[in-house]
Amino acid sequence: MNAAVNSARDFERLGPGDPSPWFTQRSTSNERYVFDTVAGRYVVLGFFLSAADSGGKAAIQAVEAQQAFFNDETACFFGVSLDPGDEAEPRVRERLPGLRYLWDFDGSVCRLYGAIPKDGVLGQALPTRRFWMVLDPTLRVMAVFPLDGEGKGAEALFAYLASLPPPSHFAGFEVPPPILVLPNVFEPDLCRRLIGLYDEQGGEESGFMREVNGMTVHISDHKHKRRRDCTIEDAGLIRAIQARFLRRINPELNKIYAFHSTRMERYIVGCYAAEDAAHFRPHRDNTSKGTAYRRFAVSINLNADFEGGEVSFPEYGPRSFKAPPGCAIVFPCALLHAVSRVTQGRRYAFLPFLYDDAAARIREANDPFLEGGGSYKADFAASQTGVP
Repeated sequence: MNAAVNSARDFERLGPGDPSPWFTQRSTSNERYVFDTVAGRYVVLGFFLSAADSGGKAAIQAVEAQQAFFNDETACFFGVSLDPGDEAEPRVRERLPGLRYLWDFDGSVCRLYGAIPKDGVLGQALPTRRFWMVLDPTLRVMAVFPLDGEGKGAEALFAYLASLPPPSHFAGFEVPPPILVLPNVFEPDLCRRLIGLYDEQGGEESGFMREVNGMTVHISDHKHKRRRDCTIEDAGLIRAIQARFLRRINPELNKIYAFHSTRMERYIVGCYAAEDAAHFRPHRDNTSKGTAYRRFAVSINLNADFEGGEVSFPEYGPRSFKAPPGCAIVFPCALLHAVSRVTQGRRYAFLPFLYDDAAARIREANDPFLEGGGSYKADFAASQTGVP
C-alpha cells in the first residue's frame, strides 16, 4: 500500500466542525451497515487501509490494547480496510463491544473521508492518507490525528479520548434535542376514542422502509422494530384530527421552525405492546428516495398506563421522554430517534408525518422508486387528504 501523499491529487479534507459523510458499507458482522445510526456516542474511524504492513498492523494493535475505551455506550471504533486480504486471511477480527471493521473494498468510504483521492481508482497505484478521526455523538468531526507507524498518532488519539466529557456533554454542557413538546393537542375523550378504535379493529404488524438497490422497499425485522398499527378511515375522525393539528401544532411549527405544514401522511394508531416486546431501534424517517419528502414526525401518546416505550434522541444524550396523554412530541424526520421496549401494558400513540406542497412534489417524483410504484400511495389513500 503506497502511503505517500501526492499533493497534486485532490483529497477530501475534513476538519473539526465538519459533518461526517453518511454511508452504507459492508462490515465484519453486517452486510449493510448504515453508518448514520451509530450516532449517540463518540465514534473513532481508523483509516489503517491494510493490516498487511507494519503501519496498519501497529494501528490495529494500538486499538486492541486500548479496547476499554470502546464499550459501545460512550465510544466505538471502526477500522477501515481497503485490502481484501484483511478479510480473507483474516488479519483483523471484530471484538465486541466496541471494535468493528468496514470492508471498503470499493473505496467509497475512503474517498468520502479523504483516505484516497476523490478520483482514485482501486487497482492502480494510489497515493493514500492514513489517519484517525474522532466524531462527536451527532457525527460531526472533533479531531483528526495522523496514523503513523511510530505510534505517535495513536498516543495523541487516546490522550484526547481520555480528556473527553461524557457523550451527553460533548458540547461542554447537555444539549437538548431540537424537538417541540406541545401538551393538550388531543383531549382525553379523543384519546379514548382512538384507543377504542384500535381495540375494536385490531392492529396489523408494521415494518419500516429501507433503500435496497435504489428502490424503497418494505422490510419486516422484529429485531429492529415491533409494532402493530390500525389505520383510521373514518372521514369525520380524520377531520377532527386535522382541526387539532391546524390549531395546536401548525402555529408552533411555523413559529419555531418557519415551516408551514399542508399535508399529513398516515392516519394510524400504533400500539407498542409488552406481549410483543415492542420497540423501535434508532432510525431516521426520511433516508430513502421513497420517504425523502417527509419533514416532521409527530408522536402523541394516547394513554399512560404502560412501562417502557419511551422516545429518545440518541444524538443528544440518553434522556428519554414519556409524554402524558394528548401531548405531542414533534421533531424533524432526519433526527435519529428510538422507542424503548415496552415492558408492561400497551402504549397507544397517533403517529403521522407532516410535509408541505414542495415535499409533495418530491414524493410524486420519487414514486417510481417505491417498491410496487403507485401501490404505496394507494395504501395510504386516506392520508392524502391535505390539511386545509
